[in-house]
Formats: sequence, structure tokens, C-alpha cells
Amino acid sequence: MSTPTLRQLQGPAHTRIYSYGAARGENFVPNDDLVGPIDSSDEWIRQRTGIVTRVRANKETDAIDLASEAAREAVEKSGIAPEDIDAVIVATISNPKQTPSASAIVADRIGANPAAAYDVNAACAGFAYGVGQADALVRAGLAKHVVVVGAEKLSDIVDPTDRSISFLLGDGAGAVVVGPSDTPGIGPTVWGSDGSKADAVGMNATLTDFRDGAAAWPTLRQEGPTVFRWAVWEMVKVARQAIEAAGIEPGDLAAFVPHQANMRIIDEFAKQLGLPETVVIGRDIETTGNTSAASIPLATHRLLEEHPELSGGLALQIGFGAGLVFGAQVVVLP
Repeated sequence: MSTPTLRQLQGPAHTRIYSYGAARGENFVPNDDLVGPIDSSDEWIRQRTGIVTRVRANKETDAIDLASEAAREAVEKSGIAPEDIDAVIVATISNPKQTPSASAIVADRIGANPAAAYDVNAACAGFAYGVGQADALVRAGLAKHVVVVGAEKLSDIVDPTDRSISFLLGDGAGAVVVGPSDTPGIGPTVWGSDGSKADAVGMNATLTDFRDGAAAWPTLRQEGPTVFRWAVWEMVKVARQAIEAAGIEPGDLAAFVPHQANMRIIDEFAKQLGLPETVVIGRDIETTGNTSAASIPLATHRLLEEHPELSGGLALQIGFGAGLVFGAQVVVLP
């Protein structure tokens, strides 16, 4: 008896990002509001990070609320009907529950039921991971339109007395719709991890430690100098790989949108890449703070609002953070 030949799906050759959506925490929190518990100053925070203020959400607002708002805007701007969304990917490390997934709830809230839905835990690289997966899903024929969201409420997992990271973090969400394209709109994703440095940035305890009374509520911590060196020297190599994989030169870029970790890292990044002055650089961290998985789409959303002429141009986006994980790709801006 002969074995039947299986049918495999095959989708379109190319994909692109159709639109962006954004949601930021309701409250602006200036440096002066945070310096007391860490015995610091507004000047010190500005010099070290470039942050003047950051956005944080109300107590009753969670990461799923922020994700839903950003996704709703992205879908509305895309012109794609919610019921034609086939998959929803939410990148987050601050889902208030271990389960159900934030993505399933977001899919329901935006009217995309019964879309496939799953969460990605890749911290600050989560959005780049999500875009890479959406690109692959569409080109494989597994989905036609995919919503990718980076969403965080980091104020829930911050210790206000911690000098390593507390003053960096903000709350927000950014989203895109990815779908078929007649021409290439998303370059190859360069991604990876280095778990040997897992202790450099991450949670300081487990939920079971907290349950058993062995630790306080788990919060984020980082080894600042270690993360800075890794981001500047190792991630520049990844950025160069993404540019090369896309078949372009740094001078072909219209925009550079790195994870909004620290203004000094962003500036050193641009210097190491040798970007010409014509490249517009996302610096949303100044007024939004570090929002982990949300930072790249939030910064891009702001760039497109402030520089509509960037539409149709190429942008290099790169995320890097806890894990230590990283992901980068060149995309055509909608």
C-alpha cells in the first residue's frame, strides 16, 4: 500500500508591516519623583540614561489592557478587518497571570476570535522575535495577517529602592500588523541568546520563593556595567549581521530603532555602526523610559508621527536584554 502524499502549506513570497499602534502609561513620572529611595538626583539619571521622565500606568491598568489598546489602533490603521487576523503574538514579561496567555485575551478584545494566540517571553528582544515569527508564519501559509504586540507593565515588578534598574523602567505597548506583500518588506531576522549571562539581568527571585516566604515580591535587577558592555560591543555585531542579511548598507537606512535601554547605549550604537546623519534615530527613552518588549514599536510609532516622510524607508530594529536574548531585522516602514 502506497503512502499518501501529505499536503503542505505555502504562503506568499514576501511580507511587510502594514501599520503601528501604541499605548503608553497614563502618568508621567519625572526623575525627581524617584530619586529619594535610591539617594540619587535628576542630573545623575539624565547623565547616565538620558531619561527625563517615564510613563507608568495606573494601578488598575495591566499589560493586557495596554496591549489591547495598541493592537486595536494597529488593526484599525491597517485596513484589515479584525476577523481577518489569523494570529496574535504578544511579547511580554509582565503578564499578570502565568496563564491564560495575554495574547488570547487581546485577540478576543480586538475581535480577532478564533485567531491563534500565544505569548513570547524574550524580554527586550520580544518584539523583534514576534516580527520574525509573524514573517515566517505568513510566508509559510500558516496565517495571512498577524498582530504582533510588545507590552509591559514593568512598574509592577520594580523595587523603588534598587539603584540598578528602578529608575529606567516604564509601562506601555506597541503593536504592528504583518501581512502579505508584493515586494520584500521584512528582512531576515538575526536572533539568538547567551544563557551563560542569565544572571546579568532578570528577576531576583522566583514566585515559589515568594510563596514560601523565602523572598520578597520578585523584582527586576541588572548588572549595569555587564549589560552595557554586552549591548554596545556584542549587539553591534548583530546589527551589522541584520544589515548584511538584508542586502543593504548602513547608508541605505532611513531610521535606526534600537531597544530603548539607555541613551548612552543608543548613541554608542549609532557611532559604532557608522550611521550617516541622514538616519533618524529613535530616542523615545527620554520621555517614555525603558519599556522592554514595547520599546521598539513605541519608538517607531513616535518616529512615524514626528517624521511622516520616513514612510517607505528602511529601518533597522534591534532588541536585546534579559536572557541574554537578542533579535534584529531591517523592515520597510509603512
